[in-house]
Amino acid sequence: MARERILVVDDEPGVRSALEGVLTDEGYFVTTVATGEAGLEAVGQGEFDAILLDVWLPGLDGLETLRRLGEQRADAEVVMISGHGNIETAVRATKLGAFDFVEKPLSLEKTLLVLRNALRQRRLERRNRALLEQLSQRTAITGASAVARGLGEAVAIAAASDAPVLICGEPGSGREGVARRIHATGPRAAGPFVAVPCGALDAPTVESLLFSREAPPGRIDLAGGGSLFLEDADRLEPAVQLRLASQFVARSRERESVRLLASSQPEGMALEEPLRQRLDVIRIAVPALRERREDLTMLAEKFMGDIAREYGRAPKQLSSDCLVALKSHDWPGNLVELRNLMERLLLFVSGDVVRRADLPDRLGGARPAAQDLYGDLGTLKQGLARFQQHYVRRVLAEENSDMDRAAERLGLTRGRLAKLLDAPESG
Repeated sequence: MARERILVVDDEPGVRSALEGVLTDEGYFVTTVATGEAGLEAVGQGEFDAILLDVWLPGLDGLETLRRLGEQRADAEVVMISGHGNIETAVRATKLGAFDFVEKPLSLEKTLLVLRNALRQRRLERRNRALLEQLSQRTAITGASAVARGLGEAVAIAAASDAPVLICGEPGSGREGVARRIHATGPRAAGPFVAVPCGALDAPTVESLLFSREAPPGRIDLAGGGSLFLEDADRLEPAVQLRLASQFVARSRERESVRLLASSQPEGMALEEPLRQRLDVIRIAVPALRERREDLTMLAEKFMGDIAREYGRAPKQLSSDCLVALKSHDWPGNLVELRNLMERLLLFVSGDVVRRADLPDRLGGARPAAQDLYGDLGTLKQGLARFQQHYVRRVLAEENSDMDRAAERLGLTRGRLAKLLDAPESG
């Protein structure tokens, strides 16, 4: 790990010398200056992880220097030091962004402790920013079509506010991805994103998940300071919808309220009117995949790359004839169907390039002749291994490339199924 850089700004030569010696012994790279003007110049020329800044300085005092550091957006934690500290000064320094305040005569032990805490805080903040940036990149809207650009613009407008959002579209079209994008690029990005699959649960379970005041707490409480995403909100029982509408009218007056995001079928016709009114502040229509065929190549390659990284493999290349076949399909399962297909192709296709013949029958792929299914069977062990692999592939094809459903049907774990698909056919 690179040595952390500390800037000491103090007009007393003895203090600068003592701090430089101690901090250097602790493994830090130390720069010392005697004035606020010199401190600002040093920050302008290089990056520092922390700054020890005296309040009482000739010329530009410490508080004014701190204010100007804020204007420069200096990416460093600032610890104020002073021989004439008082509560008013400490409060002003904190409001200007100082991490902490230590008094002279300096206790080197205490100064080191405060400095370590400041550096730990900076590392956590940088890590958090990096994670948020990664999340923002992962949730970006993929595609260059006019439809994709329009969706991206609508999401950006929604993300800039803190209003409830109703996300309408077909199942599998990427409604949850849109919700995550709004959260990841919005004012609550640092808070939790809590999703509730309303359509997959019965009414008592949903009520318990949402409103429980016991351990574990309900999802509404868990989403405090962040976003609550109600997937398929229009499939909730009417009584639950009404309770939700009432709950969020009350919570909207609270300081630590929850941002409400929800998805529904196109137009959200099954939503009860009170919940519709609460949700339908911003409405985003998510297009079906068949409405954005221009984006199919980018989406397929993105899914292939993402899945390949998950499996620790090199991604397969999609040939031009394969892409032509994909673009002619109607994709009733939308993005979920496409992602499942890319996972299947990564696992099934033995070469580096996916061709049209490698696709399932429904997409125009070639079915092998019955006499060529097993080839030269060889030993009993080899024949059984080939039969086993072809059998699990057939089940996976019948389950629309859904690994979880196929594994359940075969009585296997998902990991075991993946290993069987990846095993050489010779056994």
